[in-house]
Amino acid sequence: MEEPYAIEMLGITKRFPGIVANDNITLQVKRGEIHALLGENGAGKSTLMSVLFGLYQAEEGTIRIGGKDVKITNPNVANDLGIGMVHQHFKLVQCFTVLDNIILGVESTKNGFLQKDEAKKKILALSQKYNLKVDPDAKIEDITVGMQQRTEILKMLYRDNDILIFDEPTAVLTPQEIEELMQIMKNLAKEGKSILFISHKLNEIIEVADRCTVLRRGKCIGTVNIRDTNENELSRMMVGRDVELVVAKDKAKPGDVVLDVKDMTVASKLHHNNAVKNVSFQVHAGEIVCIAGIDGNGQTELIYGLTGLEPVKSGSITVCGRDITHATIRDRSKDMCHIPEDRHKHGLVLDYSLEYNLALQSYYKPEFVSGAGFLKKGAIRKYANRLIQEYDVRSGQGPVTIARSMSGGNQQKAIIARELDRNTKLVVAVQPTRGLDVGAIEFIHKQLIKARDAGAAVLLVSLELEEVMNLSDRILVMYEGEIAGELDPKKTNTQELGLYMAGAKRDKEVKA
Repeated sequence: MEEPYAIEMLGITKRFPGIVANDNITLQVKRGEIHALLGENGAGKSTLMSVLFGLYQAEEGTIRIGGKDVKITNPNVANDLGIGMVHQHFKLVQCFTVLDNIILGVESTKNGFLQKDEAKKKILALSQKYNLKVDPDAKIEDITVGMQQRTEILKMLYRDNDILIFDEPTAVLTPQEIEELMQIMKNLAKEGKSILFISHKLNEIIEVADRCTVLRRGKCIGTVNIRDTNENELSRMMVGRDVELVVAKDKAKPGDVVLDVKDMTVASKLHHNNAVKNVSFQVHAGEIVCIAGIDGNGQTELIYGLTGLEPVKSGSITVCGRDITHATIRDRSKDMCHIPEDRHKHGLVLDYSLEYNLALQSYYKPEFVSGAGFLKKGAIRKYANRLIQEYDVRSGQGPVTIARSMSGGNQQKAIIARELDRNTKLVVAVQPTRGLDVGAIEFIHKQLIKARDAGAAVLLVSLELEEVMNLSDRILVMYEGEIAGELDPKKTNTQELGLYMAGAKRDKEVKA
């Protein structure tokens, strides 16, 4: 007798106002299988997994676990059925420690007191076994997104879940961490765990998955065996057309210096050492300079110092000849647009509508506000509709959609639309394609190159080696808060870049 599927989702339909997120979708996952779920931003992948995890209730359809019909009314029921989920946007309590977040909801107590010592031992054993290095005593608000990701994975492993849902797990990880995660997933599958892996990254799906189900605009396009397909075929199934997987761009024509950073030092929130140590570099008009490095080597703090999110301890920042070292964030934004690393924390007001989020950088300008101080809602709506159309931002109710209800990729596209539309002299883009599908990545890359060719200076921070190599005109590698090397993407390769990122190679004198 054939073993029943570990998971069956049969004819699942889920509706939201103005949109059918899942339209009669069937998904079947075997025990010990890594099953990828692929689709464009807003195709319905996260919604389908949220139905399986009990966050949403489907209007139609049946869920079976191990051949038995189940009703998953909330995440606690899902956990009891052995289902765990790492969400695209982490579900962590910021002011709690890593340890507290992992044991939250399954705490051991004795005489009314929490028993944390045993939990800590189990967490450290799991982190060692699966190479998920974390500091159990660190607060979530003080650690990198990569470490938050590891915390989420350990939360599942701590609960001994057999069905593991990874929703865009590699979006915030470095190339080295991605390799480690792939190995972890393969090991978990060998142990008999069933893994659902949501990703936009075709190379990762080819690398790690056994089978792949493709969704497009809420409908199931089909399920394929990975060994029988390739990246081009998967991208065609996902987007419905051929996609340029390599960035096409002309040679850069650098002009005047737009950004001039001299001896900049930024303090660290995590320890007494400085996160950025006497960093100096320039970015010219008409070039894309990429800051590459393993997460946690000062890139985040460098961008915070540039954009005004953190104070600069020493040094100077000049944009277009104007000293902005101690300028306000709004004052800096006159010449600088910022696509932030954390779209929820610094990019959007999640409970505002899409149109108000698109107007956040411009609402105080005369075209959007009357002399009496009232917003011109018609002008904001018209502006929002133009950006939604130009940047293909998909949402259930158009400009009035609440930002929180949109898919992560479409939230990202909204930020990029708002920032790039301002045509500033300096573009600061941090992980701009994080969580985007191949079609959207192709579009965003073209927009950044278009900004460069129009004379903007583009400072890109990316953990994607492929993106770094394809998009950059110059690469600056950060290691332990300092610039360890300047590389020409045409004269280097990913191996050499990786050595600089790991600190194994270093230029004696860097002239950035």
